[in-house]
Amino acid sequence: MRLLLICLLGAAAALAQGPSPTSPDPNTPRPIDAVDSVFLEELTWMEVRDALRAGKTSAIVATGGVEQNGPYLATGKHNYILRATTEAIARKLGNALVAPIVPFVPEGDIDPPSASMRYPGTISVSQDTFQRLLVDIASSLKVHGFRHIILIADSGGNVEGMKAVASELSPKWRGSRTSIHYIVEYYDYPGVAKWLESQGLRQVPEGIHDDFAITSQMMTVDPATVRMRQRMAKGKFSINGVNLAPMEKSVEWGKKVVDYRARITVEAIRKATGS
Repeated sequence: MRLLLICLLGAAAALAQGPSPTSPDPNTPRPIDAVDSVFLEELTWMEVRDALRAGKTSAIVATGGVEQNGPYLATGKHNYILRATTEAIARKLGNALVAPIVPFVPEGDIDPPSASMRYPGTISVSQDTFQRLLVDIASSLKVHGFRHIILIADSGGNVEGMKAVASELSPKWRGSRTSIHYIVEYYDYPGVAKWLESQGLRQVPEGIHDDFAITSQMMTVDPATVRMRQRMAKGKFSINGVNLAPMEKSVEWGKKVVDYRARITVEAIRKATGS
């Protein structure tokens, strides 16, 4: 009797949760208009399906990090920047969507701690974990019909792992409809610094894990991530000798940096994919 009651309660709970997530017909018409977003996590499965059918068959897989970034910047620095740059890249391409930004990347040994792991707030994974995660993400996107998987890294410790994944999967996928590419041109902060100098903006490095390009890009997403209000209260609203006030001016610079990086990256993607 007790076993029967348990079974009945389990069945009732299952009914209360609604139909199985695998039950909808994959070809069910979308009942409402789609939102205007390039981020997979903001779209419904129907919106992703219809975007694929409409030709948005490139998927951008970007890796950021959670690490020590000096006294002023949030630990998710790279993730905030990628929120701006990946959207700009996808919209310039016109045929791309952006997978959820990967925040968990190699940041140093965990025990004993090394590199950024010596600082509270940093989260690190092993190279093997990082690469296996990327393989599964890329393979998931391939199964759903994306033709080009585009890998970009915003942090130096991510580069070799992303290159390795592209090198591993490329021969395995040869002959299929899907290709995978690591885009080296995206991660070029020295090039960004030179471009800023060509625009008349020179920096004097302060020796902290921060610079004007980084800060201004973050400010386009949320000035609170660079502690704008707190720094202004202490007279520290500058970086590398560049005054960040007024905020609007730095945000405009940040948009220019995002646009510059997006243009360079889009050109490299089109070359890599032959489109």
